[in-house]
Amino acid sequence: MNEEGLISIGEMARYARISRPALIHYDHLGLITPVKRGDNNYRFYSSRQLQSVRLIATLQDIGMPLKDIAKLVRHRTPENILHMFETYGARVERRIAKLQQTQMLMRTLRDIIAEGLAADEGRLATVHMREESLLLGPQIDYSAGKSIEEAMLEFYAFCLDFDDSLDLNYPVWGVFSEQRIKNRDWNRPDRFYFRMSGAPDRKPAGLYLVGYTRGYYGSSDGLYTRMLAHIEESGLEICGPAYETYPLNEITEADSNNYLMRISICVRPRAEARAE
Repeated sequence: MNEEGLISIGEMARYARISRPALIHYDHLGLITPVKRGDNNYRFYSSRQLQSVRLIATLQDIGMPLKDIAKLVRHRTPENILHMFETYGARVERRIAKLQQTQMLMRTLRDIIAEGLAADEGRLATVHMREESLLLGPQIDYSAGKSIEEAMLEFYAFCLDFDDSLDLNYPVWGVFSEQRIKNRDWNRPDRFYFRMSGAPDRKPAGLYLVGYTRGYYGSSDGLYTRMLAHIEESGLEICGPAYETYPLNEITEADSNNYLMRISICVRPRAEARAE
């Protein structure tokens, strides 16, 4: 700050967190005029102009064109400024909501990938799993020859009917009913689901037999066979659906034959074991 209480263009750029060229451009557009020109036409500003510079930069950041900002500056009134805040405030709220959705998606994907990297792939384990939030699609009717791909598109449409702003980049996974698993019919899921925070449905907390295998989507026959044999040998019984997830898929693996699948089957000790 000089002896007149003015700040240089470099200081204004630093305080306002914008570039010197941006300040010069604002000057050329008549948005912010320096209060004084020094030697070599050097620009000096009043500290009171900082608020106006920050407002212009902020409006530009949220998408207001500079020509509209210039028009607003030339014809500013309390009513015009209030209308601008109401209009662009709504846009900011929508942007915040979108960023929050993106944050939730990234956290979900991060947790899924970390889970895959920590997996003990060769071992079947009976573990108590916590409740998880799901967006669960409708029961899939395959009677008319519907393909899995068609069923998945219907699931996407269901999700948008539920919330038309929903991010559809969540991995789509399948739920297989208890009866379908017992019938060894594990090629077509009964329902699809997203695992996402705040969703209305739930994967119940409880005891699950968990196993992993590598391969492309649907390469699950061998793992299901091993798991059913383990359930029989361990004195367990199936008491709920199976949930398929792919912690490592095309997002992380270049080789589609190296995708990592996790199957979690809801189990409990067999009735005779519970009676002892």
